[in-house]
Amino acid sequence: MKRRSTSALPRPRAALLGLIFGVIAAPALAAPRVATDVAPVQSLVTQVMDGVAEPSMVIQRGASPHSYSLRPSEAATLENADIVFWVGDELTPWLTGALDNLAGNADSVALLHTEGTLRHGFRDRVLAEAAHDGHESHEGHEGHESHDEHEGHAHEGVDPHAWLDPVNAQHWLGVIADTLARHDPANAERYQANADAARDRIDGLIREVRGELEGVHDEAFIVFHDAYQYYERRFDLNTVGAISLSDARDPGPAHIAEIRDIVAERDVQCVFAEPQFNPAMVDTVLSGTDARTGVLDPLGSEIPADGDYYTTLINQLSERLVTCLSAG
Repeated sequence: MKRRSTSALPRPRAALLGLIFGVIAAPALAAPRVATDVAPVQSLVTQVMDGVAEPSMVIQRGASPHSYSLRPSEAATLENADIVFWVGDELTPWLTGALDNLAGNADSVALLHTEGTLRHGFRDRVLAEAAHDGHESHEGHEGHESHDEHEGHAHEGVDPHAWLDPVNAQHWLGVIADTLARHDPANAERYQANADAARDRIDGLIREVRGELEGVHDEAFIVFHDAYQYYERRFDLNTVGAISLSDARDPGPAHIAEIRDIVAERDVQCVFAEPQFNPAMVDTVLSGTDARTGVLDPLGSEIPADGDYYTTLINQLSERLVTCLSAG
């Protein structure tokens, strides 16, 4: 018996088989190509996209985000991106031009500027009084007054280190999920479920960190640069000084002398260095005092940039604070 060919089948059956085979052969719709700027944003986006695709990060780990030269592969990542999630030009001023030139057709989402993000202005100096002296938090709006001129330069605007408040991270997860869903409706439910699960994990993280920091709220410490106020305010910590008030400029002798006076007068327990900056300035501040030293890193340069990065970063900050502040 001869086998009937597909062409010999009745037309309705042939059409049905053609439709089935066409569906099987057709490639799945591609997820949007996503680029991010720094590891905290990369981690949040990775969690939301889990099971769909992987975002790409354009700033190398350990590099300063404030000034950076894109490698050719990183420029290509921006050129190919459908969506770019970044903190904002307050953190990466150079990236604004790169986005205009390389990713003009991409959906650019500056998370710091999204409605509902809690924003704080830069502080004049990081003293116990200054942390609660009426400097406004900037929630849901952009404009605010400049503060002062310190060490001969203006230090004004919105502090960009907003990821260090886990409540901001929870808000950004929702922004990321909504943006991805608009570009990729087929996976909208997956994005939202991932964001919900990540927010729940951060709820647990906040409770855990509050418990860990319970015994050190009143212990005075100094940081290398004023990058931690979102974390300090969320968890009620007692930062009384910063060696540097700018990521781009070393402090002058007058400010170093002021910080040394604070160490003596405020019974400072710990002075924290950062891996990206000159440790000699910390040694200068510590010289002749009983204060201990530790290391904090607002970008967690040694932490793998995966979905667990954000939780690990916040836990690392609390562990290092507790270790140094409770060692006496």
